[in-house]
Amino acid sequence: MSQVAAFKPYFLGPKSENETWVRARLDGVLDDWFAWRKSLFADDPRSISAADQAASGFALEQSLIGQRLAQLVSQLRGEAPIYSPRYIGHMVSELGLPGLLGHFAALLHNPNNSSKEFSKVGTVIETEAIAMLAAMVGYDPAHARGHFTSGGTLANLEATWRARYRMDHNLALGLTLAEDFGRPLDVFAAVHMSARRAGELIAEFGLSPDAMRSRSAVLGNPFELAERVGRASGRPYRGPVILAPGHKHYSWVKAANVFGLGQDAFWSVPVDVEGRLSVEGLAARIDEARALGRPVLMVVSVAGTTEMGELDPVDRVAEHLAGQSEREGIDIWHHVDAAYGGFFCALGADDSLLSPSLRRALQALRLADTVTIDPHKLGYAPYACGAILTRDETRNAVSSFAAPYIERDELDAAPWTTTLEGSRPATGAAATWLTGKTLGYGPTGLGAVLSSTIESCRALRVALSAASGQVRPLDPTDTNIFCFSIARSGEALSTANARSAAVQARFTTSPTFSMSRTVLSMQACPDLITAHVGSYRGRADCDRLVLLRCVLMNPFWSDPAVRAGLLGDLARELRGYIDGLAE
Repeated sequence: MSQVAAFKPYFLGPKSENETWVRARLDGVLDDWFAWRKSLFADDPRSISAADQAASGFALEQSLIGQRLAQLVSQLRGEAPIYSPRYIGHMVSELGLPGLLGHFAALLHNPNNSSKEFSKVGTVIETEAIAMLAAMVGYDPAHARGHFTSGGTLANLEATWRARYRMDHNLALGLTLAEDFGRPLDVFAAVHMSARRAGELIAEFGLSPDAMRSRSAVLGNPFELAERVGRASGRPYRGPVILAPGHKHYSWVKAANVFGLGQDAFWSVPVDVEGRLSVEGLAARIDEARALGRPVLMVVSVAGTTEMGELDPVDRVAEHLAGQSEREGIDIWHHVDAAYGGFFCALGADDSLLSPSLRRALQALRLADTVTIDPHKLGYAPYACGAILTRDETRNAVSSFAAPYIERDELDAAPWTTTLEGSRPATGAAATWLTGKTLGYGPTGLGAVLSSTIESCRALRVALSAASGQVRPLDPTDTNIFCFSIARSGEALSTANARSAAVQARFTTSPTFSMSRTVLSMQACPDLITAHVGSYRGRADCDRLVLLRCVLMNPFWSDPAVRAGLLGDLARELRGYIDGLAE
């Protein structure tokens, strides 16, 4: 079986080609659910009698439900056809059948993964599914921890929560040593001491948990603690900073807001001419934070940017932070936001589709303290399904809580105590678990699917670039997202932006294809935009770049017949829109 044909059993198909098989599987899940409910307490009386069902009002009410359901189903036919290869607009696509079926099966049982008490199976499936994702990104699944979330935003907040716990714990230790033992307090050094060093100091001074607890800004009054830190260190304490590249996801600004750090705590790290995080720029920002006495809550690298699908040099960031730790004892939390690109780890270490530098970046995810990944993107699972992965139990630690009604000694630690969300469904875990147990998260499974999407993206780039001399590809194209602008040679950027926006507006009303739009700012990506405008000898007369954006997630683009037909149609449609623009 060819690589293309190998994944076709795992998707319904644009024309519901696998309908018969899927119907049988859904019927089987429903049959088992019905039988389970009938057999479990077989001697219990019926709660809905035949007489109830025969009553006229009963039938009327069910008729109303049926009518409204039909109305809902009819309305949903107006949704974007994201299952089709013709939809290349955003990071959504055809669902994988294992994900769909796993989600559906768990949905019927409706377990709440906040506690092992009322999710006896769902929590076990979650643990096993997290281990699969951890192994894929390079963590040791025996030590890695994590859980499923509603998406990447929540997973990024979860990582911030864990980094803040480590920061608060270390700062409380430093303040205790300063106030009780007269040791000088260097806030930056205290926050960034290693776990080993913190343990040595606690043992050396015989510190009790209560002594440090009273110095915790999380468990006490943060404003009072800031004053005490200022007095002990001899300078006002202005709080920590988050360092993330200019192309970061909007969730990082949310994180600074949600955790009460303020907008001033979010520091942007410069990106290079290719739009990737600049390691040199990162080093300068760390030095700046140290000079101001502001600890770094976390450094964020991105594996799969929202706009372009680019991979930051995660390996070089990890090397820089490791070197700083070895030379100076400065241990800084490193988080990788791999919500989109983390699944490219499934391609394999020697996949020739990715350059050596990109492969090294993906292989370095295993060195991060925490990783965000979204199965509802390139894991082809239904919404909502994100996940936070931590390298080990120590990095999974968060502030403790207590709720006697769902936490008992015989249940071990309740999952909800280490999650920002309380109630959580088991659907995402089941979808991810079944995908891992069938397609698999390796080079011959999901990796092969994602390889095909990269190849399709490159074919799309060639076809659209040939469609018109005004198509200006944005370099680089790392993965399966292709961005381009519409510009004439020598044209001002503002004019090219208007041209690009006009073409994309036509696609929003097109009955045949969908593209999305993204905008890069000069503030975040100055060198990248300058290089792009220079590629067509244009003039940078404004501070933003408007781009058309194509996300090639749909696996059926790799079918030769599908690709040949769609590429030709799309190229002609794009050329028609460009030629039809007013002078």
